[in-house]
Amino acid sequence: MIEFDNVSVQYPGTPTPAVESFSYALQPRKTTILVGPSGCGKTTLLRLVNRMVEPSQGRVLIDGIPVAERDAVHLRRSIGYVMQNSGLLPHFTALDNVAAVARLSGATKKQAREQAAQWLERVHVVSEFFDRYPGELSGGQAQRVGVARGLVADPDIVLMDEPFGAVDPVVRRELQREVLQLQEDIGKTILMVTHDVDEAFLLGDDVVLLGERAHIRQHGKAEEFITSPASTEVEHFVGLEAKRLHVETCDGRKVLVGEDGTVAGILADGPA
Repeated sequence: MIEFDNVSVQYPGTPTPAVESFSYALQPRKTTILVGPSGCGKTTLLRLVNRMVEPSQGRVLIDGIPVAERDAVHLRRSIGYVMQNSGLLPHFTALDNVAAVARLSGATKKQAREQAAQWLERVHVVSEFFDRYPGELSGGQAQRVGVARGLVADPDIVLMDEPFGAVDPVVRRELQREVLQLQEDIGKTILMVTHDVDEAFLLGDDVVLLGERAHIRQHGKAEEFITSPASTEVEHFVGLEAKRLHVETCDGRKVLVGEDGTVAGILADGPA
């Protein structure tokens, strides 16, 4: 559904490109995670999809059509977007923040509020918070509203830019589990950026590890990074030497197990 075709991006005034000759095709209705160190170009790649960034070279295609041929405003309205720190409008209530996106997609005011309420409930925002403003919400609740806003228009594609990076570890785990369950239910094409390898392995059907200028160091399922790291650079970034992880099957699911026998995580590809 989403394809990067020999894409490069060089920002004005910079000596080297942020992205250099990047090509990759995403699996439709799966979660693809771009992971890598700061400055490797992962957020630039994400923003190429909805034309918040334009390529210096190459093309980005959705369903075989270059995004450059589509109206940028209509394109962005057709794609869900979930960002770090929720990005909510401070003068709108939680309900109105979500309903505003539904209105832009053509829903009536009544329909938009109904759809917003349904999605807020679906992401576990209780009704007593619907009329609260972003400043009155906890970080976790605000981020849930942000997820609802990204999904309310029922987009085929959802972009997620470090969506859980600003919340505490306990809430982060809760949100990760909720997104896993949502994806099982709705099956969107999700492109997500994170610097957290554990998060990438937990949520990603396909994980793409990037180096400088968005050069691909390795891609595939989480298990492949553990059992067949492509290089010592990959081993170091994933933390294999420190964690000494291996894969076991428990109750029909593949899990990452540390040297001491503790479970480090569950792989996103589900049943063995």
